[in-house]
Amino acid sequence: MAGVIVASAIGLKSGVTQYEVTWVSDASGNVSGSTFEMKIGTIVSVEFAPGAGALAPNALYDVDLLDAEGVTMFDDGAGTSIGSNLSGTAAQHKVPLVGLVGVTIYRRWHHGGATQLTVAGAGDTNAGTVNIFVADGVL
Repeated sequence: MAGVIVASAIGLKSGVTQYEVTWVSDASGNVSGSTFEMKIGTIVSVEFAPGAGALAPNALYDVDLLDAEGVTMFDDGAGTSIGSNLSGTAAQHKVPLVGLVGVTIYRRWHHGGATQLTVAGAGDTNAGTVNIFVADGVL
């Protein structure tokens, strides 16, 4: 088993779509292999919310979002995922950025299509939600 996800697109005002992705890890504490479709646009914010009580993931679990080519969309601008070492008890808001040394950092643009949420180290059958906010166009 590779864990499960359920993804829902929620239209917000001003051309922003919220993708609410709930996940439940397998016995190994992982989620992988399931995809969902995201629109073309710029990822402006990501919220990581751990499950409550007995469903809370282990501390320092990792979440990533991969595009159809397997490239992370949760880069922090320094080559690390913004979903690394997350709290098992507190929600966190972060912004994925892209940049190179000496170059202005900018927000992550997604070309649309299939995406895969992956979770590692969350513990046996634990859960959480990732809210991904995508604005139309390039920001």
